[in-house]
Amino acid sequence: MKIGNFGRLDPELKKQGISGLVHGSKLEEEVWNEFNGDWDRLAYESEQLIAKFQNKPLSDKFQSEVFNFPVGLDREATVKLRVNQDFFRSTILASYNSRCCITGLSIPELLVASHISPWAKDKNNRTNPHNGLCINALHDKAFDKGLITITPDYKILVSDCFNRKEEPAIDYLFNEYNGRLINLPDRFLPSKEFLDYHLKHIFIK
Repeated sequence: MKIGNFGRLDPELKKQGISGLVHGSKLEEEVWNEFNGDWDRLAYESEQLIAKFQNKPLSDKFQSEVFNFPVGLDREATVKLRVNQDFFRSTILASYNSRCCITGLSIPELLVASHISPWAKDKNNRTNPHNGLCINALHDKAFDKGLITITPDYKILVSDCFNRKEEPAIDYLFNEYNGRLINLPDRFLPSKEFLDYHLKHIFIK
């Protein structure tokens, strides 16, 4: 019943014609608004709660964004890890039923929860699932480098720079998908605002 009450507040469900339960409390609205307003903090807290209920210690990578460890024999390196990346990845893969939105590949080990608006440039949307795409590792790298993009109408666009390379593999790995509609997720449609940013500022035309 409580989940049904929260369902009435979910705009994604409303788009699918699902309204949830009609009646609910003011507290549910406050909880919903708080979560939507602070993805990073509450995603981290959810990881803590899951670890607690599973009676497991929280993974070291969630304890701090920055820590030191030795590399080799006599040199130390500082490494930054993306806190809450597991939350983001599991949400994105679940939304796309663990299938690449470009190729349909369904091997989780080869899939990436890719940020549309880059992690480094958009701190406010690092864990926002509307800023994510489920893509295989190769196309994720191409997307990250601006060699392909997804347009705001959810079509794959391949950079013209590929046409200047004499690589037979380019045709069946990239050009074959040019102009195709991506496989859309069941929930958390990619934000057209983020897609437009990638098209204008990252994609190599």
